Amino acid sequence: MNNPPPRPSLKSLPAIHRPPAAERPTPERAVGVPKGVAEGVPSAVRPDPQPGDGRWPVAWLHITAPGRGAIPTAASKCACGRDRSAVGHRKVHDLITDHTAHRDLCPLRTASPEGRTAA
Repeated sequence: MNNPPPRPSLKSLPAIHRPPAAERPTPERAVGVPKGVAEGVPSAVRPDPQPGDGRWPVAWLHITAPGRGAIPTAASKCACGRDRSAVGHRKVHDLITDHTAHRDLCPLRTASPEGRTAA
């Protein structure tokens, strides 16, 4: 009888020879060129091309009325710290009225320019 040659054990496969990793080149310093900036790209931040007119949002009123028969909700927020919400038709209407009145009473809108900078 002819016996086949013995098989090598699968648990101890021969080690695979890999060539050593290539060495990374050391970066050379370029004089006068900021790191990370492409040539010809200005690095200075330019002012906004559309300057504002001095106004900014102070108070927000968000109303959600999902559809017929649904209960509406509303939220009134102001940069002065005022934060109120309402659920239901009557309470949402009351909050809208209160939000409108707050615009005339808000300390951020009624303060003099000297008072705003002092705070």
